[in-house]
Amino acid sequence: MAGPLLLDDADDPRLAPYRAMRERDLVGRQGRFIVEGEVTLRLLFSRGARFRAESVLLAPERWPGLEPFLRGIDRDDALPVYLAGKDVMSAVTGFPIHRGVLAVGLRGGDPEPDALIPPAPAPALILGLVGLTNHDNVGGLFRNAAAFGADAVLLDSACCDPLYRKAIRVSAGAALTVPFARTGSGAALLDLAERHALTPFALTPGGGEALETLQPPARALLLLGTEGPGLPEVVMERARRVRIAMAPGFDSLNVATAGAIALHRLAGDRLART
Repeated sequence: MAGPLLLDDADDPRLAPYRAMRERDLVGRQGRFIVEGEVTLRLLFSRGARFRAESVLLAPERWPGLEPFLRGIDRDDALPVYLAGKDVMSAVTGFPIHRGVLAVGLRGGDPEPDALIPPAPAPALILGLVGLTNHDNVGGLFRNAAAFGADAVLLDSACCDPLYRKAIRVSAGAALTVPFARTGSGAALLDLAERHALTPFALTPGGGEALETLQPPARALLLLGTEGPGLPEVVMERARRVRIAMAPGFDSLNVATAGAIALHRLAGDRLART
């Protein structure tokens, strides 16, 4: 890569992809997304990563620590690295920048959901999200999926974007590394489970099976719905309903917490072998 370029004008056109980050995250940025912080920056360039970086923007004091890493990146073209003071970065993004590490990633095309599922009879653990619109919860669930070895996350059309800046940050970068794809609906997730011999589990406080007594199958689809309404009845009636045992008088967990507990249980022997 060439040396970094120092930019001291917030109106420099090379900084346009970083402009007004909060507002543009809500409406999209033409196939781009923003990565924030050193941990997620490194994951964006990790081996086998799905996404590609368009540019990197650093506060000057962050360059010495990241220079060896960025110079060691193997790619066919030169990666633009821009340096700008935090006052310039804050003026461009629209809010105070503290970490001094940003990058623009390119989304590329979305994979087909079927392509992300290991073929039978190999073990498979898929996380299916239905109607989750909270970026913290989606980011937390991607982090859980990575921690417990899920093969992929599949989201229905109502779920929020896992590449929203906050979702990436909450996921500790897992949204950049865990394979994911969109399906049209919860029913489409269940159709996919049938095609790929996945046992579907609907996590719900009213489940007839206790999670702690469940014998994890080799191939499973864990379905999670939004907090409050939960999964639609038309989805749950086609799945095995399981519950997490809780203290008497209380039956509510944050969906990301509940997902972590269920993924740990369903991961079964795959965790013991690591």
